[in-house]
Amino acid sequence: MKKTLALVLALCMVFALCACGKTAAPAETPAEEVAPASLAVCLASEPDTLDPALNSAVDGATMVAHLFSGLAKWSQNEEGALVIVSDLAKELVEGVVNEDGTVTYTYTLRDGAKWSDGKDVTAGDFEFAWKRAASEELAADYGYMFEIVKGYPNDLAVTAKDDKTLEVTLNNAVAYWNELLAFPTYYPVREDVVGSEAWATAPETYVCNGPYTISKWEHNSVIVLEKNANYIDADTVTMDVLEFYLSDDATAMQANFENGAWLMIDDVPTNEIANLKAKYPTEFVVAGQIGTYYVCWNVNENLLPETSTLTGVEAEAAEAEIRNAIALLYDRNYICEEIGQAGQVPASSFVAMGMTNPDGTEFYKTAGGNEDFYGYYDVSVEALEGNFASAVETLKKYYTYDEATGMFTDVPVLSYLYNTSDAHKAIGEYLQSAMASVGIEMSLVNQEWNTFLNTRKEGDYSVARNGWLADYNDPICFLDMWVSASGNNDVQYGRGEHAELAMYSIDLTPYGVDYVVENGTWAETYDVLISEIKACTDTENRYAMMHLAEDLLMSTGCIVPLYFYTDIYMIDDSIEGFFANPLGYKYFMNCTVAAAE
Repeated sequence: MKKTLALVLALCMVFALCACGKTAAPAETPAEEVAPASLAVCLASEPDTLDPALNSAVDGATMVAHLFSGLAKWSQNEEGALVIVSDLAKELVEGVVNEDGTVTYTYTLRDGAKWSDGKDVTAGDFEFAWKRAASEELAADYGYMFEIVKGYPNDLAVTAKDDKTLEVTLNNAVAYWNELLAFPTYYPVREDVVGSEAWATAPETYVCNGPYTISKWEHNSVIVLEKNANYIDADTVTMDVLEFYLSDDATAMQANFENGAWLMIDDVPTNEIANLKAKYPTEFVVAGQIGTYYVCWNVNENLLPETSTLTGVEAEAAEAEIRNAIALLYDRNYICEEIGQAGQVPASSFVAMGMTNPDGTEFYKTAGGNEDFYGYYDVSVEALEGNFASAVETLKKYYTYDEATGMFTDVPVLSYLYNTSDAHKAIGEYLQSAMASVGIEMSLVNQEWNTFLNTRKEGDYSVARNGWLADYNDPICFLDMWVSASGNNDVQYGRGEHAELAMYSIDLTPYGVDYVVENGTWAETYDVLISEIKACTDTENRYAMMHLAEDLLMSTGCIVPLYFYTDIYMIDDSIEGFFANPLGYKYFMNCTVAAAE
């Protein structure tokens, strides 16, 4: 529409000049310049990193998806359904099963793929990038995503046969392989670019191969992306400039949306949700999302009173029971209805609603093995009073209880770590009050996004808010993050003191695996279980073992689900061509903004 308007204006200028008796030839008439199409949005504050191999946050992944192209990508088909399609690969080929059960894929790159500096994208760039991302040296949070590739971690079976041909061999068939190819960790990077650790922090050093390049980065203010002239599909990109404003202030986001400065925001003030729903019925969006909002405990945090004589395995078993008891104090329905207010569903398991079993039933509805409710505890309104009483009785085993006041008097003081957000703060305040109602003191610690991510990752906390969105459509993406070496293992399972605790048991013989461990470490049980799940090609046994993995995970009490996510955002009615996927990524490259009438 903007181009049409410009054409009309240009024709009017020519007509006016002729009417005034000017005889200039049409070729000498100044052309009307068309301003580049620009869209201002706000997803979150300063991203932790825009290195595809190191990013582990949804906001960073959204930006990286606009800056890079992999072998595959998320797209919409003609019916508007989300699909995985080939990107730089000419096609998403079928794998060839080898005699030893491994599966080899051979991809041919499309002609014309270039980096933003004009150099050709080669199969060697993919080989380098994947080996870098998987390496122990880089220690990327998502390095474990390459565990399915033969030779992981330091001898990955990925080979550039020539500049256009990439060969990769997996340990076995993997149903979600194409979805991994569309995931940012599998994007290519160039060896001569990433040699400097600072390459992904400034426009001058940032070399990418996707729809956009970074033209400006004012840290903690705005990241500006401009259309990449060297992008292989540049003719399909309709939005010339994307301005990603950086803020974690939901009130400021709302103000900038309402005054028209930002046409899309990914957060709103909690106390404004009802009002915004009514005021902007077509622009306030509540979309489906496969994810879980939860509380995580540092498994190495001491929870026992000073008078306790328990040590080692006995102490950790007691603390697991304490954590599971405290999880029963929380009213998840209150959190969803009074704080969330966007259709969130109370959660009693970690693997999110939306993940299915092979027979089509939902994974969370078959978790926990309970006949009367789904998951690992009853989160219905009717169960709250009984849950509370049960929690108190369990806690009495370990702490001094004052019957007159209904308070425990010797629970160690805890702290709750959360990142800046009205909703996170409101939830933290509720959790604080729920625990205070039985005498447990918990202070609130707020940190800005980058600091928060690294504090939690380093295990420098006792209790923290957390959330996980699916990386692909398989329950394993909620479970493999908790192996000892995972960069996303914020709970610190299998690390520090927990690494030496031999207290977990598994029996995999019912699933065709000759492995039984009684009183083993986390590495000997959970880590092995996840590896066996990834190697299993029998669907029924594989899913049974994933339920077993969640059972073991939840038994520790370190993961306390609160609700299953919905995706709340606001987007101006003038925007067309926008889409989001269930992983939380937003896509703007095919957007247009209709002119105001």
